[in-house]
Amino acid sequence: MYDLFAFIFQNSFLLRGCVLFVFGAIIGSFLNVVIYRLPIMLKHKWRDECLELLGEDCSINDEHIDSLSFNLIYPGSHCPACKEKIPFWSNIPIFGYLLLRGKCYKCRGKISLRYPAIELLTGILFIIAGHFYNETVTLSACLVFISFIIVIMLIDYDTRILPDELTLLLLWLGLLFNLYGQIAGSLGNAVIGAVVGYVFLWLVFWIFKLITKRDGMGYGDFKLLAAILAFCGYGAISPVILIASVMGILYFMIGKLAGKFTNDHQIPFGTFLGIGGIIVLLGEKYLYIFSLN
Repeated sequence: MYDLFAFIFQNSFLLRGCVLFVFGAIIGSFLNVVIYRLPIMLKHKWRDECLELLGEDCSINDEHIDSLSFNLIYPGSHCPACKEKIPFWSNIPIFGYLLLRGKCYKCRGKISLRYPAIELLTGILFIIAGHFYNETVTLSACLVFISFIIVIMLIDYDTRILPDELTLLLLWLGLLFNLYGQIAGSLGNAVIGAVVGYVFLWLVFWIFKLITKRDGMGYGDFKLLAAILAFCGYGAISPVILIASVMGILYFMIGKLAGKFTNDHQIPFGTFLGIGGIIVLLGEKYLYIFSLN
């Protein structure tokens, strides 16, 4: 039975697309949890480390939050307003939001549209990945990449933080998935991609700093680009940087014209690198014109 399903899954885009959409929506629901909770967990961890290292000299206020009391599993899903536990049926991806009409069933507080949007986006991107790839390992690598990038993009947008816990793990997974060159073409291409990605933005960072005496980006951006190119290969650096730069400039210009940004506004460049990475990974067959290969 499994062999039959695997055969149909690989040869029928209709079945593959349906399965991937449902799976993607479920994964998207979990990604919402990670996007919200991981930055809080990291801040708790950094707080604990600061208190442990500096003791009374630490300038953090007196309240001490135990990082073990908050993680990706505990506490269970609850309304951020009234803290009431969310019933299991309301956690059904996309449909749960529609059933609740975007409001908490208890206090009627508004639920952010972002939650079903991320579930829907993940499902759609999984379908697109299934359109381009049907081989198990390659498709799995694409789904892992998409999931990590969605989390990284939104955490960076919300907090301007690119956690090493995500970027470095994604880098190693990229090299692992490319042991036989399933995506980048060869392991050497992936390794060179990781090095080139990190060094390129490192050089840009220092050139900008020498000229302006200011930091233009964070080290997390170096690691993220290295991770993206560990998946896609060094030839993807041109389209990824081009897409990220154009989108970053448009983001700033629109915000500036709308009066929401000052000249010192921090651009979440990692968010746009992530968008570039997904576009290149899923549309590389149509982006050869930008490739260094």
